[in-house]
Amino acid sequence: MSKHTGIYKSAPCMWMRGGTSKGAYFLAADLPSDNEARAQFLLRVMGSPDERQIDGIGGADPLTSKVAVVQKSTRDDADVDYLFLQVFVDKAIVTDAQNCGNILAGIAPFAIERGLVTACEGETSVRIFMENTGQIAVARVLVKDGEVQYEGDARIDGVPGFSAAVPIVFQDTAGSSCGSLLPTGSVVDVIDGVEVTCIDNGMPVVIMRATDMGITGLESREELEANDLLRAKLESIRLQVGPMMNLGNVKDKSVPKMTMVSTSTNGGALSTRTFIPHRCHASIGVLGAVSVATAAVLKGSPANDVASYQASARMTLDVEHPIGAMTVILDQNDQGEVGSAAILRTARKLFDGQVFAHSNEL
Repeated sequence: MSKHTGIYKSAPCMWMRGGTSKGAYFLAADLPSDNEARAQFLLRVMGSPDERQIDGIGGADPLTSKVAVVQKSTRDDADVDYLFLQVFVDKAIVTDAQNCGNILAGIAPFAIERGLVTACEGETSVRIFMENTGQIAVARVLVKDGEVQYEGDARIDGVPGFSAAVPIVFQDTAGSSCGSLLPTGSVVDVIDGVEVTCIDNGMPVVIMRATDMGITGLESREELEANDLLRAKLESIRLQVGPMMNLGNVKDKSVPKMTMVSTSTNGGALSTRTFIPHRCHASIGVLGAVSVATAAVLKGSPANDVASYQASARMTLDVEHPIGAMTVILDQNDQGEVGSAAILRTARKLFDGQVFAHSNEL
């Protein structure tokens, strides 16, 4: 690492696509140990705050302004620890208030590439402790001749072509950020006259019917972002439910996500349009999809009202989004509660080298 007058100027970095996001992956030891110094370095690396992030590697979109911080775990139940950081595009904010299941897809390959985990020929399972929420995920990576294989025959919506599959299983994600699956204690709350479900099964999400928000739920990302009335209504609801979901004042937080649901159009369980929270997601986040799928099987919820699925101990729900669908597999226990969730992601290493922070403030 290169420093100047005590400020980090550069650090080893691997830029990866994880699922339908892209981000910078770092070893914890390669970043400042002080949280504020780390945040300042990452803001300079990404080029924030600037809507184009022209002076950094951020892609002018929340989905491409993400960071993973990884280290070998000291826990008996995990191989590596993973801290996700969302770098805001147009604000000088770096937050750890949420998890990211897409960036998670790159953690196991990165850990093997950096030597944190020994590769096993054929397939290597990596137990990942998600620091943001205190949960464990297990990802499986294809390995050949001791090297991570990124090419394969798996395909996910939102990513062109085919890649090696990275199956991920989540357990005990209920209440990961909010303390309970339904932090308000109700399946349905009414905010500003709109029925909503406040849920956290890996990601805090507020779910409402698209029609109750004055849209069909089939609009494009661009149409929804241009709808100032819709955005104002969403933000009003979001600010009110923040304290109700044990998240406090969420004005400058990236959670909860706001998902509007409608009847599926391509054979899935239901269709979604999600704000994350102020930009409309090009698809849907992994853990956001898990929370939405969980809400879909809760009787009486707005999501259940529009959902179509076959109830069983193991349920497969395709959560549709603007550019396709994400498949979520839910396992229910004997009490009918969702116990675990599994999803399929892919990842790819894009470059590996040294990233430099701009020197305007140095």
